Amino acid sequence: MAKSHEIKVARRDVQGKGASRRLRHAGVVPGIVYGGDLDPVMVEFNHNEIWLAQHNDWFYSSIIGLNLDGQVQKVLLRDIQRHPYKQLIMHLDFQRVNENEVLHATVPLHFVNEDVSPAGKAADVAVTHELKEVSIACLPGNLPQSIEVDLAELKAGDIIYLSQIKLPAGVEIPALKLGKDHDDAVVIAKAPTAADEDEAAAE
Repeated sequence: MAKSHEIKVARRDVQGKGASRRLRHAGVVPGIVYGGDLDPVMVEFNHNEIWLAQHNDWFYSSIIGLNLDGQVQKVLLRDIQRHPYKQLIMHLDFQRVNENEVLHATVPLHFVNEDVSPAGKAADVAVTHELKEVSIACLPGNLPQSIEVDLAELKAGDIIYLSQIKLPAGVEIPALKLGKDHDDAVVIAKAPTAADEDEAAAE
């Protein structure tokens, strides 16, 4: 289930590139909150707080409570802009969420038990994670921070597809409604081929 994290935010009265640069020099990140029945609001965040938060999975895939003047609005991160080479967050976009409306989000996949699986124990089997995240649809209250993919039974030659992932209650993958062509491989355990063995023997 989704867990709400709260971040303090202040209203931003100045706009423009020059104003944004001054904010960043002062350790502040400009941003915007939009969506729902309310008008978009220009806001600003404490850079250090955002810098620490953005290292966690929940920052990208959990409902966040933005505390603006004591009023908490539930939002979801929609865009984060980083400096190309400096450790700086340049801008943030958050979208308000309605508890009763389905939302679309991208959440990370967490792979577990690969090391104890038959494929993971085999020295000559290459296990590749084809996808690191997945796009889902659900009500905000059902939004998971991540989706676990259990590889305990993975064997050489196996392929795990999107349709085989065990989803949390109330969560679906919209792409699967588009047909089999959208049932992408998530994990592949590639066994050595005869050609690979011949090449290894020759070496």
